[in-house]
Amino acid sequence: MTATTITREVAVTEPVSRRTMVESRQSSAQRAALPPLSPRSQLVRSALVLVFVLSAAFLVQLVVLSRLQASSAQSSAFDHFRAQLANGTAPIGPVDDGGHVVSLGASVAFLEIPSIGLRQVVGQGTTSGVLFDGPGHRRDTPLPGQIGSSVIYGRQAAFGGPFADLDQLKPGALIRATTGQGVFQFHVLDIRRAGDVPPPPPAAGAARLQLVTAHGTPFLPDGVLRVDADLDGTAVVAPQDVIGKSDLTDGEALMAGDTSTLWALALWLQALVLLSLGVVWAWHRWGRAQTWIVFVPPLILVGIAVSGEAARLLPNLL
Repeated sequence: MTATTITREVAVTEPVSRRTMVESRQSSAQRAALPPLSPRSQLVRSALVLVFVLSAAFLVQLVVLSRLQASSAQSSAFDHFRAQLANGTAPIGPVDDGGHVVSLGASVAFLEIPSIGLRQVVGQGTTSGVLFDGPGHRRDTPLPGQIGSSVIYGRQAAFGGPFADLDQLKPGALIRATTGQGVFQFHVLDIRRAGDVPPPPPAAGAARLQLVTAHGTPFLPDGVLRVDADLDGTAVVAPQDVIGKSDLTDGEALMAGDTSTLWALALWLQALVLLSLGVVWAWHRWGRAQTWIVFVPPLILVGIAVSGEAARLLPNLL
C-alpha cells in the first residue's frame, strides 16, 4: 500500500469519525435536554407496558408453557403412581390408609383410550388448578371400576388438552382405567352434548364411567361434552363415602374457575406494576438498550407468574 493511498484513507476516515462523534454528542445533549415525564405520562406509559406484558405472557402461557407444564406434571405423576401401585399404597377411596382425606391433585387412576392415543394420570379433584396437570376425578363420585358412576373432568385445549379428541370416540370404543383395585375396561355407550338424552342409569351393582370436557371452538367453548361408558365385567365395592356433593367447593363445578389463590395473583400484579414503573423511569433516564437489558428478564418471569395465576380463574374445562 502506497503512502498516497494511506493518506487518502485517513482523509476519508477522519471526517466520518468526527461526524460520528458530533452526532453522538448531539444525541446525548438531546437526551439531557428532555424534560422529565409528567405523572400522567408516566402512568399512561406504565399502563401500556403492563397491558403488553400481560397479553404476551398470557398468550405464551396458554399456548406453549401450559402444554410443557402439563407434560412435566404427567411424567412425574406417572412415576409416582406406578410406585404406589407396586407398593399397594394407591388411594382406593376419598381417604388414604391413615384415615386422611386424599389431597387435591393426588394421583388416583391411570386412564387409557387407545383409539385416540390418550394416556393420562388422573388427579383427585376437579378445580382449575388440579386440571393444570391432567384430568381430575370428581371427589363425590366413586373411582373408576367401583359400583356407581365415576366422573372425570379433563381440559379441551389448554394445558395439553388431554380430552381434546373425546368427540372422535365411537360407540364401543375401549377405555381402560387402572386404580389401586385393579385394571378395569369400559366400552363407550355414546357421546352427548347439551340437550341430548342421557342413557339409562347403570344397573344395581354395575359401574359406569363418565368423561367430561368442554365443547366448541378451542379456548372459546360453547358447552359441555360427555362420554358415557359401561364397565365390562364385575364392579368392585368402594370404601364408605365421606365426601358428598355439598362438600365440593365452588371451584370444582363444571366450567368453574379457581379463586383460592387470588392473594397470590394480587401480589404478583403488584410486582408487575412496580416493574412497569421502573421500565418507564429507566427508559427516560438510561435509554432503550440499558432498559431492555435490565428489565426484560424480570418482566418475563413476573409476567409468566401472573399469567399462571390468572389461568386458574379460567373455566376448568377450557
